[in-house]
This record gives sequence, structure tokens and C-alpha cells, in this order.
Amino acid sequence: MTPEQLLYTKSNEWVWVETDSSGAKIATMGLSAFAIEALTDLVFLDLPEVGRQLKAGEPLGEIESVKAVSDLMSPVDGEVVEVNTALADNLENIGDDPYETGWLVKIKFTDESGLSNLLDYAAYQKQCEEE
Repeated sequence: MTPEQLLYTKSNEWVWVETDSSGAKIATMGLSAFAIEALTDLVFLDLPEVGRQLKAGEPLGEIESVKAVSDLMSPVDGEVVEVNTALADNLENIGDDPYETGWLVKIKFTDESGLSNLLDYAAYQKQCEEE
């Protein structure tokens, strides 16, 4: 997947939507390259446990850099079905490859209406330029 194929939250998370073998919609979520550049040196990552129920726009964890602690916001309503636990010991993967190995969580949708609040690549780029 490329950044141009993804959807984005206003709080700089990216989302890739797929349908699994059972027909359920799964949102893979990560942090955009723009956000990672702003945070610089990452020192800590707190992600939710599998099974946790999430609401779109609410914090699901946090990421800490030498500059700041930032909430990670859920892009959709759903249940955490997978967590990239390898990142805790390899925070550099978030910055080195934010759109592949740097993904954070996978969320099984319970409500797809949250997708309408996400930005496409062009709209997200415009937001980044204005910040």
C-alpha cells in the first residue's frame, strides 16, 4: 500500500480498509509520516489489548517522543483484533516504514459510519501544508 491509497484522520493516523475471509471489514491503522516527523525521536508506545472495544475519535493508546506525549485516536468504532506488539522493542520501525512494518493496530468494524469522517490523501496533504 502507498500513502496515496490510504485514508487519514485529522489527528494524523492513517487507515487501510480491507475485508477479511469472513467478510468483516478490518481497518489497519498507523501513524502518518508527517506525524512521525513532527514527533522526532520516539521513546515509548502504549497500544490497546486485543478485544478492546473502541469508539471513533477516542484515544486508544499513546506514543511518546523526546518532545511530547500524544494520544493515538481510533479512526473507527470497532474491536481490536490484532496489535503490532513487535513495535514496543523496535520503535524505529514506525519511522523507518510507517505504512508497512510500522502499523499499530487492526480494528474489526462495528460501525462503518466513521469512515465518512476520514480524509483522502489529497485532503490530508492540504491539512498538513496548513499546519
